[in-house]
Amino acid sequence: MKKNLITQIRWISAVSRRFARVDRKGRSAVTSRLATLGICFGVMTLTVVMSIMNGFQMSFIDAILEVSSYHLRAVDVPEHLEKNLISVCAEDKHVAACVPFYESQVLMTGEKGGAVAVNVRAADEAIYYEDEGFRKQLKMLSGAFDFSDSDSIILGSSLARNLGVRVGSNVNLLVMSGGSDVELFSSDRIFTVRGIFTTGYAEINNSYAFVGTEAAKKYFGSSAKKIWGIKLHKYDGDLRAISSLKKELPQINFLSWRNFNRTFFGALRIEKNMLLLLVALIFVVVAINIYNGMRRLVFERRTEIAVLSALGARKSGIKAIFIMRGFIMGTLGALVGVLLGLLISLNTDVVFTAAAKLMYAIQYLVTAITDRQNLQYVQVNSSYNLYATIPARVFPGEVTAIALFGILSPLIASLAASKNVLKMTVSEVLHNE
Repeated sequence: MKKNLITQIRWISAVSRRFARVDRKGRSAVTSRLATLGICFGVMTLTVVMSIMNGFQMSFIDAILEVSSYHLRAVDVPEHLEKNLISVCAEDKHVAACVPFYESQVLMTGEKGGAVAVNVRAADEAIYYEDEGFRKQLKMLSGAFDFSDSDSIILGSSLARNLGVRVGSNVNLLVMSGGSDVELFSSDRIFTVRGIFTTGYAEINNSYAFVGTEAAKKYFGSSAKKIWGIKLHKYDGDLRAISSLKKELPQINFLSWRNFNRTFFGALRIEKNMLLLLVALIFVVVAINIYNGMRRLVFERRTEIAVLSALGARKSGIKAIFIMRGFIMGTLGALVGVLLGLLISLNTDVVFTAAAKLMYAIQYLVTAITDRQNLQYVQVNSSYNLYATIPARVFPGEVTAIALFGILSPLIASLAASKNVLKMTVSEVLHNE
């Protein structure tokens, strides 16, 4: 059985190669080459677009998860279970770090006036040095992440610019949310700016500030809720981590990052899926071209098909000849497309820099020919430099799915085109010849 299958595959492959050699200069050959190029460029484009989109979106998501929401949160933890939580997290293989923090909403003013709504987070300064993910996403532009003085504060870059302050300046937490023991309005909550940071997410730069835990005890009030932020080695392993922690600490309520910023993450996912759908239409166009080309090929090879049928070839075997041709086109185009896509994705900075120089050269040349007086206004488009800074992220699963889609589209088109491969009888074909 196995030997017969191998023999049949060899026969189908030999006839398919023979048809391909005969059709090198015909219309079918041109259609096949164009289809292969279409699949190649479709896979390449989709790989590059998705990699850049992943890098663009993950810069937001990483900043939110590492700086703002954490991967997990433990809320309403009884004081007598805090040590148990720390020890369990230290031993759990999924957990990378576990740190407490407090939060408060304030209206902050600068020395020169102006007021901005700010989310103030109180945490131990050790978080910056012990939490690698936090340190990687929160980059200090000036000053240091230092709470050695109880009235020290670290501001986001856009927040500092909006308030008109720098390192060494003072800000006032004029209005602060809290319990009954917290003054709603106060002009005495003066903090000194010790550092200015930036992240990959503009919202954090605009509205986040950090203070030490001593400041939280002093200003946030006794009713301030302590929240435990938990970092995982893999953010998508949150459900497994919750299950593992729940076995040891069933009394504690753990919340996943999926519960926070649900609308924002959902919008990013919809944006990515819509872009994927639009670019994937390339494969639909290629599949239609392959279908028409294969139907033409079947018609052109009707004599050979009739002869093969007369010699005892089965209809399924004859169909497989054309299906294999579609499979070869799809596989060749997909593999080359993946290689080109990965090459571009891993060198986006070089590609965008080269594109900027090329566009500048073209614009300069056209202006020199048509209007030399405006040559001084020709400049390199700064947008390309911005795109070059976006780190592309390649997800192996997505690349594999794109390649398989590129292979399946011509395969399905070939299958549909060969459906009526023996519509005419052998005698009719030979009589017409």
